[in-house]
Amino acid sequence: MNDRSAPEYDARVALPELPDIRVSVERLFGIGSGMEVPAFSRRTDYVPDVDDAYCFDHDTTLSILVAFEHNRRLLIHGRHGTGKSSHIEQVAARLNWPCVRINLDSQISRGDLIGRDAIVLRQGKQVTEFREGMLPWALQNPVALVFDEYDAGRPDVMFVIQRVLEANSRMTLLGSNRVIGAHPSFRLFATANTAGLGDATGLYHGTQQLNQGQLDRWNMIAALNYLPPAAEIRIVLSKVPGHDHAEGRKIVSAMVAMANLTRVGFRAGDLGTVMSPRTVISWAENALLFDDLATAFRVTFLNRCDDIDRAIITEYYQRCFGVDLDAAATRSAAGGPP
Repeated sequence: MNDRSAPEYDARVALPELPDIRVSVERLFGIGSGMEVPAFSRRTDYVPDVDDAYCFDHDTTLSILVAFEHNRRLLIHGRHGTGKSSHIEQVAARLNWPCVRINLDSQISRGDLIGRDAIVLRQGKQVTEFREGMLPWALQNPVALVFDEYDAGRPDVMFVIQRVLEANSRMTLLGSNRVIGAHPSFRLFATANTAGLGDATGLYHGTQQLNQGQLDRWNMIAALNYLPPAAEIRIVLSKVPGHDHAEGRKIVSAMVAMANLTRVGFRAGDLGTVMSPRTVISWAENALLFDDLATAFRVTFLNRCDDIDRAIITEYYQRCFGVDLDAAATRSAAGGPP
């Protein structure tokens, strides 16, 4: 669930060309499967750091592994904070597969991806030279390229990506009059909050409907949404081990129950916002910092909610913790125990 931006890249860095070992899915990911998948025997600076506490979703992990082994284009969509991008990164980390993420925000242009002309010095003279962008570089190297916020990309940028989605992944660079092909170890992934059909919830402003011709070019589409409570509790405890004791586990269980109530309320149309797993982790961390669960909840989640939602959220909190948030705030302001 951690946000990891793409590293600086340098075409002079030597990357391994092809996976040279096969590894057990069950051993690496704790998933009951007899599959073995290709991996690299050594790491490079492009390989994400391994998060030993990461909890893998069965179906999503298998989809990512199939995409790595068989060069399938995979789009993962789901609610915010569910770990879509980090899921791909953590699979890549265990396979030692170089991985680069690009956030398709509104500032990413066609030139950023493909490249642009730049003025350089050659033998003491200024000349114009085409400099390749991230997409041609990744396409020609053993790299897993991940497009984050795929449903927020600008239309002109999305059409650049469309050509790379096809099976042979050949790309024409007009600036240098070249046609380049994909490296055998190049892989392409994307993550999005919506399934490409637009946002009907109002949660994800800035997203848009995806071109159906482009959406059809993705070989696989996986949905990663909120995990069962037991799995979410394990994730929170692994991320915030300070709660991993008898009393702390009870508190985290109530936190996850509180988050699930907001999700039920959102689906029913009673709430305009929702607690993600990332929010629960932040709440657990802040609870240790403030040494006060109610204060941590207010600064983590309640203070960003609409006034109309606050009464319902306060009721949810009392249902899970047996505490009136408003009364606790009054006591805390008066200098008494919360």
